[in-house]
Amino acid sequence: MRSNALPPLHGLKVLELGQLIAGPFAGKTLGDFGAEVIKVEPPGTGDPLRQWRMLHEGTSVWWQVQSRNKQSVVLDLRTPEGRTEVRRLIAEADVLIENFKPGTLEKWGMGYDELARSNPGLVMLRISGYGQDGPYRDLPGFAVVAEAMGGMRHLMGEPGRVPVRAGVSLGDTLAALHGVIGVLLALQARRQSISAEAPKGRGQVVDVALYEAVFNCMESLLPEYSAFGKVREPAGSALPGIAPSNAYRCADGQVVIGGNGDSIYKRLMTAIGRDDLGQDPGLGSNAQRAVRADEIDAAITAWTVQRPVAEVVATLQAVSVPVGRIYTVKDIAEDPHYQARGMIQRIVTATGLALDVPGVVPKLSATPGGIRSLAPGLGEHTERLLGRRS
Repeated sequence: MRSNALPPLHGLKVLELGQLIAGPFAGKTLGDFGAEVIKVEPPGTGDPLRQWRMLHEGTSVWWQVQSRNKQSVVLDLRTPEGRTEVRRLIAEADVLIENFKPGTLEKWGMGYDELARSNPGLVMLRISGYGQDGPYRDLPGFAVVAEAMGGMRHLMGEPGRVPVRAGVSLGDTLAALHGVIGVLLALQARRQSISAEAPKGRGQVVDVALYEAVFNCMESLLPEYSAFGKVREPAGSALPGIAPSNAYRCADGQVVIGGNGDSIYKRLMTAIGRDDLGQDPGLGSNAQRAVRADEIDAAITAWTVQRPVAEVVATLQAVSVPVGRIYTVKDIAEDPHYQARGMIQRIVTATGLALDVPGVVPKLSATPGGIRSLAPGLGEHTERLLGRRS
């Protein structure tokens, strides 16, 4: 960071009404880059994420990641008093994040049009399963459903078997990242709309549907169907139409190899002693290799299965073929590259637990993000921000 440089979102006030993953992940990302994020939690239990997965002294260690760089205020939005208090916070905010079921804020008298009367510059990020309109808007939608509806789940797994999930809530995280993009775009548009009548500019609603965030990442899925009537099917660890690109068994584990570039393919075949395939004119392009992908994968497997992972990786890295072992979290925690790029950050929680957490992404050269404060206790900042105890 430049000397005395402020983080890029310094001075931006964000009010987070969301719970669990999608809304709070967006708030975390804005907070990592300097935004002041005030998280509103219900009394008693707070955000349910505080109790999700593995707990240390009653609080999830995940909480330390999802809620860093935030302040916690306790308000009961189901009561008139709580809604009055939260309106005061919204009136001073630049950004409001919510991931309630569509219509919830309107039911409480806090739809965007109502809020914008007192704060016309407000940018409101609304994350929901299906979006704020359309025939499905009122249906309950979690990430697991969004991944299915967005086309991702159908492709995940082995042919002929029940689709699998990635093991994390990709639909939520993708929606959060699209939400952050939308917020930054809306803030730029607000800046461009500054006038005498609107000294802060005009805000707007950023409407993010979980299924659309997933669908936006599905590459050529729709145009292939539109042009050719082709329904892409699950292909296990391979990438259909791209060859060779797959996971391969080794003597003591597995690796992934991306040998689909024309020159890379030739180097790969030379490395595994199959110049006959590398120099085959019928395999000179990806389109040709895709037709014979099974043959190529079999040749690669015949070589990898006789060798340990370390030898396979070292041999292929030496000839600039993209290759990597499949990491567990233990591998991540011990990897020197993760360490060198600051992707493993050590914090000490309020209970004295030394905890490794993910670093900040993306990396800005002059004004990088950072972990400025630990995840708050429930209602830790209520008295300071509202002048009363939680």
